[in-house]
Amino acid sequence: MAIGSGTSGAGSRGVARWCIPSSADLIFIAFLGLLAFTSLSVRLLSDAGIGWHIRCGQLILATHTVPRVDPFSSTMHGRPWFAWEWLFDIIVGWLERVGGLNAVVLFAALIIATVYACTFRLLLRRGTSLSLALILTLLAASAAMIHFQARPHLLSWLLTLAWFYILESSDHQPDQRQSSTPARLLWFLPLLMLIWVNVHGGFLIGFVLLAIYWLDSAWKYLRPRADRFEDILRTIQAGHRFRSLSLIGLISAAVTLVNPYGFKLHIHIYRYLSNRFLMDHIDEFQSPNFHYAAQKCFAALLLLAIVALAAKCHKAGLSHILVVMFAVSSGLYASRNIPVASLLLVLMIGPWLSEAIENYTATRAIRGGSQLAGQSSANFFQRMQAVEFSLRGHLSPSAAVILSFWIAVHGGAFGSIQLMNAQFDPQRFSVSAVSALEKCVRRGPLLAPDYWGGYLIYRLYPKAQVVVDDRHDLYGEQFLKSYLKMIHAEAGWHDFLDQYRPQYILVPKGSALESILLENGDWALIYSDDTASIFAARVSP
Repeated sequence: MAIGSGTSGAGSRGVARWCIPSSADLIFIAFLGLLAFTSLSVRLLSDAGIGWHIRCGQLILATHTVPRVDPFSSTMHGRPWFAWEWLFDIIVGWLERVGGLNAVVLFAALIIATVYACTFRLLLRRGTSLSLALILTLLAASAAMIHFQARPHLLSWLLTLAWFYILESSDHQPDQRQSSTPARLLWFLPLLMLIWVNVHGGFLIGFVLLAIYWLDSAWKYLRPRADRFEDILRTIQAGHRFRSLSLIGLISAAVTLVNPYGFKLHIHIYRYLSNRFLMDHIDEFQSPNFHYAAQKCFAALLLLAIVALAAKCHKAGLSHILVVMFAVSSGLYASRNIPVASLLLVLMIGPWLSEAIENYTATRAIRGGSQLAGQSSANFFQRMQAVEFSLRGHLSPSAAVILSFWIAVHGGAFGSIQLMNAQFDPQRFSVSAVSALEKCVRRGPLLAPDYWGGYLIYRLYPKAQVVVDDRHDLYGEQFLKSYLKMIHAEAGWHDFLDQYRPQYILVPKGSALESILLENGDWALIYSDDTASIFAARVSP
């Protein structure tokens, strides 16, 4: 009877371990549900660029070739174009075909949920207390919320986490008696790079992280050591790691050439990122404005990083200090870097802050004569983390993903209940005006602000071509200078129209360009609502 009860109890615990969701599972489900099934889904479609990504992916699926010339614009039609995110485009193009925008939004929500669930889990593995890990994860997500958009950069967040995990977990000391498995993980980096270089230009982050850990291993290998046996072992290990990272770095660099454009992609990215005009005028490359909520969350992380460094500076390794420096500098340089910078910061400072809090609590307990209470508190959190890692079934998030995808491909409905209705914000993108254009527009060209171009491609391609969209690397500096002069109605604004001769112009309501066109006899107002106005050329170009 007693033996049977014990076996039954053990079996029950085993079933619970596989069925009960962990804290990381709950974080995943919460992010997935909030971003896919609430009004927050509109945020994921707040960038019109997803429109041309979808159409590009569907073009690739139809032609079985990655485009090398521009198919979408009248101004650059037939000119060389680098669709460097083609693999992401294929995914969202196929998803839109089978499940509409609901499936695209679900895919983006799935990536974001995975990123922050993994961040939480990784914080725990690195020794961060459960409560602090939750706070830091939510703080990092809040800082990144301005970039919660269905765009390829989401995959860069996930791949950054993977690279950091592999590089960090493979850096262990010989006296820890760990298996060689973490070191073998390093050989997954070239495979991940093969994917990364074909989904987003953020693959450069991987090389920055690799360089940081390579420098750390070189420093450990080359710096003078004492003659103690432990120091000799550490030097041998550092030398082995130095050689492994050098080889893996070379292989990863070679792998980046496995893309549709070869080395020309690298030249294109260099020219794009080194163009001062583009970097100074593209919003996402501007430094963060700390008057907004998301940026304030990043500022809070910066302050926490200062506190953590002050508590750990005498013990922090070179690689850890360099990762913090990279995260801080990249986040302050451009707002588009804040999500990755926030992830790296919390992963670095989480264990440091947790250790500092534990030391402070233990010191207070000893001084107050309640050392036993302090130990009980520490033991409690250790038991909570042990329970967290024992729950490894992940059945709940798996079921949530399957059910969500089923809902998406069935029009967002579950029976008679409409749960998903992903769409572009009708106020932000003037959906009504584009519907009016859809009825009257011919081949084009169609001129609208660059931040609307991707949406127009999504709605009107191949019926009409746009004059400009947000593929700034395609249009280049000289074109965009002329475009900005026109869109801001500055002196010589008409030169752009004379050169590119659009058939229709879609402008924001109340803009300076709208006022000028209303007074210009060459253009006739054919539609207007609270968001946008449409003008048609009186004389066809």
